[in-house]
Amino acid sequence: MDNLVKELNQHTYNYYVLAMPTIADYEFDQKLKALEALEKAHPEFADPDSPTKKVGGDITKNFQTVKHKWPMLSLGNTYNEQDLIDFDERIRKAIGDNFEYVCELKFDGLSISLTYENNVLVRAVTRGDGTQGDDVTANVKTISNIPHHLKQHSAPEVFEIRGEIFMHRKAFDRLNREKEELGEVTYANPRNFASGTVKMQDSREVAKRPLDCFLYALNTDKLHFRTHWESLQAMKSWGFHVSEESKLVAGINDVFEFIKHWENERFKIGYDIDGIVIKVNSYAQQQELGFTAKSPRWAISYKYKAQEVETILEKVTYQVGRTGAVTPVANLKPVQLAGTTVKRATLHNANEIERLDLHEGDSVFVEKGGEIIPKIIQVNLEKRKADASRVIYPTHCPECGTALIRKGVEVAFYCPNDEGCPPQIVGKIQHFIGRKAMDIDGLGDETIESFYRKGLVRHISDLYTLKDKAEDLKTLERFGEKSIANMLLGIEASKQMPFEKVLFGLGIRYVGETVAKKLAFALKTMDNLRNATIEELVTIDEIGLRIAESIVEYFAQEAHNVQIALLKDAGLQFEVTETVIQLASDKLTGKTFVISGVFEGVSREELTATIESNGGKILSSISGKLNYLLAGDNMGPSKLEKAKKLSIPLISQEDLLNMLK
Repeated sequence: MDNLVKELNQHTYNYYVLAMPTIADYEFDQKLKALEALEKAHPEFADPDSPTKKVGGDITKNFQTVKHKWPMLSLGNTYNEQDLIDFDERIRKAIGDNFEYVCELKFDGLSISLTYENNVLVRAVTRGDGTQGDDVTANVKTISNIPHHLKQHSAPEVFEIRGEIFMHRKAFDRLNREKEELGEVTYANPRNFASGTVKMQDSREVAKRPLDCFLYALNTDKLHFRTHWESLQAMKSWGFHVSEESKLVAGINDVFEFIKHWENERFKIGYDIDGIVIKVNSYAQQQELGFTAKSPRWAISYKYKAQEVETILEKVTYQVGRTGAVTPVANLKPVQLAGTTVKRATLHNANEIERLDLHEGDSVFVEKGGEIIPKIIQVNLEKRKADASRVIYPTHCPECGTALIRKGVEVAFYCPNDEGCPPQIVGKIQHFIGRKAMDIDGLGDETIESFYRKGLVRHISDLYTLKDKAEDLKTLERFGEKSIANMLLGIEASKQMPFEKVLFGLGIRYVGETVAKKLAFALKTMDNLRNATIEELVTIDEIGLRIAESIVEYFAQEAHNVQIALLKDAGLQFEVTETVIQLASDKLTGKTFVISGVFEGVSREELTATIESNGGKILSSISGKLNYLLAGDNMGPSKLEKAKKLSIPLISQEDLLNMLK
């Protein structure tokens, strides 16, 4: 489970931040489902920071970060019809049989949120991590079919509209040919090209690239339409580019017809789609169905299966990551697949090599979903040469020569030489400067690699001595005085980052962002953590034996303790700073609520904030532990029935306000 969490988080970063995915969509989704199943079977081992509970993604430092007023959640997805039937049954159980679906094409591009005030575009923000994203307004304004001003006045005074920025395949092919002629690196697919373009610093360059955008969702403080379909028609009338291929349907059988139609038709349109999105049409019913932590319960996406081709395995190489995990990579004879040239495929671990029974020079079938780097799915044994040698996973680290180890039932082999293996050293420092750790402005992954090659940094603590190496820094290419000054300011500012960020930044195995917070607030200081026994650690909420053993092993190494002492001398925060949260009142302390239905003049989020700021707690479902069901219009019949069965009081918005008087 820990390995899946780390692998999925890395793939999410590669896809959303680097725009350089290294795994097919189908493979990612299967791994996510495997993790979900394990967490359901073994909740005691579930990571609170698991990708099953989060929307993938992260924030670049090139643009101002903006918090989304309405979170940009991802959709649950499937590759088979039975999951859609199950989805339909869950909907019927919750809201009855009287509802419609809207079917839409699932565009393969970059999600964007556009905010309009008084008919003027004021802000464009990328999805980012789902809660906050990058302000790319200047770049988005260069896209010809995104209006800067609406020519009519029937739109709400303030609203947010969401869509997908993409590039047509013909434009992509033309621009890639131009890059080839100039000897530049080409993009792998239109999605990456569009994503890279939107995040360019110079909007004049963005304007030279032909981007397009389909809009498909509307958010407002107060409901202006009864249904999603009505809002789509209104968006068209306001001048937005809305796909004409969307369809309002009566039931799940019509959904299947829509999916079947586009399975072949998708190759005849000029842009990429990777599936179909299905949404419940009524906004009142959407509100009743609600959300999970990661996705809406009223929508799902159906993804088409990946394409596959046959090619030759030329050799297997090995990459060493930050944690020492050694990952095999298949180097393939270049082959065309889904419109792109494929040269590499992931092999994940030693077990995968063994499962495939790979031999040198094998003819292999590779699969590709979402126009990205594929996976080998099987070997064509009929074409294997009689004298072909089996691919043998290495016994020693390909970077530093240290004997590899494998703990217990883990699938990955690791290089234990974390203080002497170059890619581990560089990876640890890159992790330390990252946004979720020390968030050091003026430093990036390439800069760290350059510093390491020049001998300027060998350990995390060396970052805090760079101020004494200003002359050496000036000799580096593309590193002027202003860049050096910004970097040193960023390093100095990082000394104020809280203890839990420092702890996460150290990169202790299994200590993710959430675990670091749990440890910091339970033990208060680095000294307490360093002296804690395994028995003491496992008594902390959500700290299991594996995490506890890893922490004790980390502090048992003298090299790690030397680094911590140097970081402490540099002035980093090694203890928790306590803060007190002031409530508006304690009138609802000890009381629990579930909110259901639609309310006049107020959103569910505002009601939630009111309850919590007065000491109350919001529950996700109705049970015997519930004190009150706050009921609005169009509340779902199943919730009402369950509340009555358990004799749970129903209260109105007015009743809630009276409780606070």
